Amino acid sequence: MNRIMAIIQRDLLKFFRSPALMMASLIFPLVQLVVLGYAFGGKIKNLKVGVVNQDGGLETVRLREMFGAIAANARTFTTVGYVDPRKALEDLREGRINAVLEIPPDFSRNVLEQHEPQIALIEDNTDNFVTSALEGVFTGLVAAYNQPRVEPRVPGGVSLRVVELYPYVPYIQYLLAGSVVLSIFVSAMIGGGIIFIDDKARGLHEGYLVTPITKFELIMGFTLSGASKAILAGLVLSTLGALLAGIPNPLALARVARLIVVIVVSSMALISMMFLMMVRISDPLVPRAIFGVLNTLLFFPSGAVYPINAFPPWMKAITVIDPFTYAVHAFKSLFLKNTGFIAISGDLIFLTVFTVIMMTFATLLFRRTL
Repeated sequence: MNRIMAIIQRDLLKFFRSPALMMASLIFPLVQLVVLGYAFGGKIKNLKVGVVNQDGGLETVRLREMFGAIAANARTFTTVGYVDPRKALEDLREGRINAVLEIPPDFSRNVLEQHEPQIALIEDNTDNFVTSALEGVFTGLVAAYNQPRVEPRVPGGVSLRVVELYPYVPYIQYLLAGSVVLSIFVSAMIGGGIIFIDDKARGLHEGYLVTPITKFELIMGFTLSGASKAILAGLVLSTLGALLAGIPNPLALARVARLIVVIVVSSMALISMMFLMMVRISDPLVPRAIFGVLNTLLFFPSGAVYPINAFPPWMKAITVIDPFTYAVHAFKSLFLKNTGFIAISGDLIFLTVFTVIMMTFATLLFRRTL
């Protein structure tokens, strides 16, 4: 154990003497959380919808009142009046407005005669987020418009009442779990990949190989030293990130204790995976070259930024073996739901078994050669 502790002490001293390295592993993921959390979060507002009113009847007055209510309250869109439909379409193509709502000449008469009245929403579908927002708003607007002006005494249809189990979750809170795992991964990539290979390239690794230290002790020492840095990064980001994101009661002792367990298990899983990948590599350029690809391959299919249910089958197959998936699920359960260990037991078991497998293969593949 003394030999393992010597390896850990050397690597941690080297880490704390490099402010740039600490900045990359501790601060950059926090900056990413804030930027992405507010860049992708929130509701889309202040869109511009061109209205081509070719009817001018009384029923269009009711529509204009609804448009004004949305502009004053939800502020999803504001309307811009057009006389010429071709001008409205030209502005839509050139990006001056986001959609065109066309009211046909016989709209009011068809409404009074109940003869299938229609209005057309012409969208610039190059931006799916904008089109989804507009379609949702106008679908609700048309449903409200179709409601009878005099409500029947006895409701004749089925109504749906939505009950939310948890408070509203802004996107920055949804992204927090993935950002914590990403900070752990960055530390694992640096401590378990780049530093390990750099030591080999500089000849520092040879000092270990001339000692009686065993392969297991060497791998365990590197793993624990890298995991210590990853745990530190995870603790910093989970604490500061929870405060910035507005997680309720982020410093509750029971929640913090469960978070520490998940951070430790996740760090061990990711650092052992990095050592297995780098155990036979000597070129210091290799870990830097694969960092971006590996980050994309592990982070985005994990459900950190978008639900797994929307993935195609081949991406869902990746999520089954991706340690990010289980770490992200565990952190989401703790941050967003404040669950206990029972809800994340499957994640902890997978990450623990994953760590044992990675450590075993890394020890078997490690070569004691100068």
